[in-house]
Amino acid sequence: MEASPTLLLLLLVIVTLVLYLIVATGKYHWRNTRVPKTYPVIGCIISFYSNRNRLLDWYTELLTESPSGTVVIRRLAARRTVVTANPSNVEYILKTNFDNYPKGKPFTDILGDFLGNGIFNVDGNLWLRQRRLATHDFTPKSLRGYVTVLRNEVDNELLPFLDAAAAGVSQEQVPFDLHELLRRFFFNVVCIVFLGVDDDRCCLDPSSPVSDFDRAFQTASAVSAGRGSAPLSFVWKLKRLVGFGSEKELRNAVREVHRCVDDIIREKKKKKKKRKTTTNHEYDFLSRLIVAGESDETVRDMVISIVMAGRDTTSAVTTRLFWFITTGRMKETEHDLVNEIRSVKELTGGGLGFDYETLKKLSLLKACLCEVMRLYPPVPWDSKHALSDDRLPDGTEVRAGDRVTYFPYGMGRMEELWGEDWDDFKPNRWLVDNKTCRLVLKKVNPFMFPVFQAGPRVCLGEEMAYVQMKYVVASILDRFVIEPIPADKPVFVPMLTAHMAGGMQVRVRRRDPSRC
Repeated sequence: MEASPTLLLLLLVIVTLVLYLIVATGKYHWRNTRVPKTYPVIGCIISFYSNRNRLLDWYTELLTESPSGTVVIRRLAARRTVVTANPSNVEYILKTNFDNYPKGKPFTDILGDFLGNGIFNVDGNLWLRQRRLATHDFTPKSLRGYVTVLRNEVDNELLPFLDAAAAGVSQEQVPFDLHELLRRFFFNVVCIVFLGVDDDRCCLDPSSPVSDFDRAFQTASAVSAGRGSAPLSFVWKLKRLVGFGSEKELRNAVREVHRCVDDIIREKKKKKKKRKTTTNHEYDFLSRLIVAGESDETVRDMVISIVMAGRDTTSAVTTRLFWFITTGRMKETEHDLVNEIRSVKELTGGGLGFDYETLKKLSLLKACLCEVMRLYPPVPWDSKHALSDDRLPDGTEVRAGDRVTYFPYGMGRMEELWGEDWDDFKPNRWLVDNKTCRLVLKKVNPFMFPVFQAGPRVCLGEEMAYVQMKYVVASILDRFVIEPIPADKPVFVPMLTAHMAGGMQVRVRRRDPSRC
């Protein structure tokens, strides 16, 4: 086993040498092949490797040049991959021929060490059973209760932190990372609502150390995502086999995540035994999984999936929204948002926060969130694997076993879908001009904007995500002015859920109640 790293290094040197010789001679390039450049045996691995740190933009460029909005990627040691930004294809994959495009074993192998048999990593009956168990948490009744939790957490945790930060501005307060603050906040909310855990909070202060669980979770997410975008898939498989490098880090991180989640489950079972009776309304999601008789392993895997979805996606979107409206170009949008927020807030009595019904009236805010997700979707791509040979609506042939990827990031950048101004942040593109004072959201084809998937696997938490993002953004904008520290445009990093590299350093000050 000690020689394994040396063997791996030798193998990589040989592969690199072969690739160099092919590039140097160039004699094996297919003359009539469209981008990306594809060679015998190795396929387009040279282009793939060259663009490995900008895959999202590379795929977008390829799709923009394709008349059909679809490209086929062939590369060494990887499955033939069909990538599409064509809404007709997306509808066909996610709905019309849904049964032919499951996640598939290749996908579950990549994420299996981390997500196990959680809802985001399984198909068939196991997926359907978990989905049915989760449905209870996303009914209007549950969402109304969720708003109560949000109000308590915002009033008692988030706003006091921002108040203290605003008070420190005059004392040359050190900037803080808004993204990290929101990520920790949403993590606490997820733990309360879904796990029934509120006595072991994550400290909101971004400068404080993260917990072992949080650190391990981030490592496991990053390494697992790296598997999916690796130029040569056999490399990570070999590293896993010998327990080397990033795969060793993943193994240790997953072990820590499992330990922490197992402790939560064990404690929940102990509390359940102490209770003589338990009514239905006391059941959080974790409790229902336990009562349903799911195995400890399945419960653990579901908890990991829920934490990942609830913690990372909403914090990334809300942070990006603050970046858009506070970097100087969108001050008018910020002004309009504050006007809308305060007008709606008056409907609840002014000082009582927001309720579930009044949050629905924040149409401009929702349009802004949609526009953020069009350009920076929290899940920039998603892959299925074809069970049998097929043909997509645009004529692209699909072979059994192909990886078929629909690409929300690229779709948000297609001129054919969004017009010549696709690169502009324009919330009004989501609104109907109904010649009244009240803004109305347009109904957009979900297969043109599949940020929450669509079809049978459409995200159950879509409405909950909008509720929590609107509540948090509205609460902050109503009371505070966010002042970003000048910096380069933040890099969009596509892990399992995308985020802003380096976060967003800001200062805050209190907003004048009489002015927007």
